[in-house]
Amino acid sequence: MNHMGEPIREKPLPYRVWGDAFIDSGSRDQMDNAMRLPVSVAGALMPDAHIGYGLPIGGVLAVENAVIPYAVGVDIACRMRLSVFRQSPILIKQKIGQFKKALLEQTVFGAGGEWRGNQRAEHAVLDDPDWSSSKYVAALKDIAYRQLGTSGSGNHFVEWGAFTIAEDDAALGLEAGEYLALLSHSGSRGVGFKIANHYSQLAMTFHPNLDKAVRFLAWLDLDWHEGREYWIAMQLAGRFAAANHEVIHHRVSKAVGVKPVAVIENHHNFAWKEWLPAPPGFAEREREVIVHRKGATPAGRGVLGVIPGSMADPGYVVRGLGNVDALYSASHGAGRQMSRKKALHSITKTERDRYLKERGVILLAAGIDESPQAYKRIEDVIAAQSDLVAIVGQFRPVLVRMDGKSKGEDV
Repeated sequence: MNHMGEPIREKPLPYRVWGDAFIDSGSRDQMDNAMRLPVSVAGALMPDAHIGYGLPIGGVLAVENAVIPYAVGVDIACRMRLSVFRQSPILIKQKIGQFKKALLEQTVFGAGGEWRGNQRAEHAVLDDPDWSSSKYVAALKDIAYRQLGTSGSGNHFVEWGAFTIAEDDAALGLEAGEYLALLSHSGSRGVGFKIANHYSQLAMTFHPNLDKAVRFLAWLDLDWHEGREYWIAMQLAGRFAAANHEVIHHRVSKAVGVKPVAVIENHHNFAWKEWLPAPPGFAEREREVIVHRKGATPAGRGVLGVIPGSMADPGYVVRGLGNVDALYSASHGAGRQMSRKKALHSITKTERDRYLKERGVILLAAGIDESPQAYKRIEDVIAAQSDLVAIVGQFRPVLVRMDGKSKGEDV
């Protein structure tokens, strides 16, 4: 088998950009380079885009019969989950002590955060047969057991708030009104991180002559054993991430005695096998491709998703409009307008706390680098993609918990 990389294209394939005015040149350069890969067939850049490892966060990349670990991201299946409850959000302020206690005692944050002893969760995902799919993945099961139901660091959070829906929505089973809601953002924790790095390093060894500009976008052919192995591991990490959120929501909501009546959730760091229209000259009308969404929300026609703002700004439940030019995608959040380093050196705790107070948000823990001022205006980002998604409802944060020592890639 010849695992050597092919020469990259001289010029990038064309791709659409949403919210161009909000996107830095570095992100455009990264997307241009991704579109020069010999396996690339289509791409799109979302309005929350900013620089990442290899592919920009907010980048969507379709390739043929291959998967790129770093185009999926270092936190495989980083995702959102919103639980909606019949109760009024007024309950948060009425029982603030109980709601605070639920977040402080029923969540764990930090890069190495884990539950201990009898606090560890049980879930069917721990019995998934794919833990035995390879020796490498099998060795990660203990980490999965320890970290199931935890949130990690960076921009991950768990927060109580108010969900407002303007019109009755039969699909969600909700009438127009304002509801108590719980929103979380996290992924597959150490499991996904280790899978991402292991298989990305493997991919790079298979393409030793790949141009340095795209070396972090080394791919694994899905006809190769290694490509199939990563694909199985990625899917498993996705199921683990979903279980992770399920455990968090069950524990936190149980602690305040409420049960959800609706749940909306989605990955935004993943790769999917999807069908896209074939370009002119192809005999077939459609072709199957691998669509990587790194910090991008699936937005096929009718598909529900969650696009959060910052710790003090609204998030949105959206319904996809199925725009093929965007590869059926939308943004995954507001997106950073300021690097973590710049945020730490330019935003004061006083400025952050004033911003929170003006919006009635109570913060339990977070790093200054996660201040709302470090993010783009979510209203601008949502407005820039009106042809990608329709707004179903709005989430307003009230009580927020994040890691107090935030760092890492924003996924």
